[in-house]
Amino acid sequence: MLLNALVVTGHGINCEIETRQALEIAGFKKIDLAHLNFIVGGEVDLRSYQFIVFPGGFLDGDDLGAAQACANRIRHSKLEGRNLIDDLLEFIARGGLILGICNGFQLLAKLGLVPAFNNAYLQRDVSLTGNESGRFEDRWVNLVVDRDSPCVFTRDLDKLYLPVRHGEGKVVGREPGIIDMLIGSHQAVLFYARPEVSSPTMDYPFNPNGASRGIAGICDPSGRIFGLMPHPECYLDRTNHPRWTREQLPDEGIGLKIFSNAKRYILES
Repeated sequence: MLLNALVVTGHGINCEIETRQALEIAGFKKIDLAHLNFIVGGEVDLRSYQFIVFPGGFLDGDDLGAAQACANRIRHSKLEGRNLIDDLLEFIARGGLILGICNGFQLLAKLGLVPAFNNAYLQRDVSLTGNESGRFEDRWVNLVVDRDSPCVFTRDLDKLYLPVRHGEGKVVGREPGIIDMLIGSHQAVLFYARPEVSSPTMDYPFNPNGASRGIAGICDPSGRIFGLMPHPECYLDRTNHPRWTREQLPDEGIGLKIFSNAKRYILES
């Protein structure tokens, strides 16, 4: 069974090394880092991979809004009459997995790859806007998972503790009713929560950005495309935890489960 993953780099992405390490620890056999220019230029064949990760960073300096310039590039940069978005849609149709972390989540949302209600990909129903605090938020947060979600990345997970590092993480709907649709379809996968509480919160700083209904992550209807604002690649080992010298912790960080679930899904498919 092939276990090939592609990690996208370039144009301000800065979390590719941690992401590659997460994939290595999770057990992927081939992990390629490829600059977005080479992918857009057709020099990288997406058919060689089962999993694509768009890591965090500051794509194009967040000009036009976080990830918007990159979304335009993917939609409109043509190579032999095709756009990269065409190849991504084919990748999805073949059953591939896509993970967008932080800036990568912003990109997936602005491309319309999540939530893609009723498989209407490219329709932009949600966005991520400036944090209500008016500042960049760099903190660890508690998260709860919708166990009824189809998301393959969060299987067997109830709660997570992960860092956030963003200035534009507030999930908003394009029009009234979108957030209710996310909740009702269980495509709102991940929620900010208070410690030791299993329900979403809007209270700052537990919800670091003011996201509607506390939403921290969204998937498409298949559960194979997932975007989240927290950084799972930053909690792979107990020593990544901010209190690792003061608490008894498992050797494996909870963030690794996101990547090992991707491997598990591929092996079972």
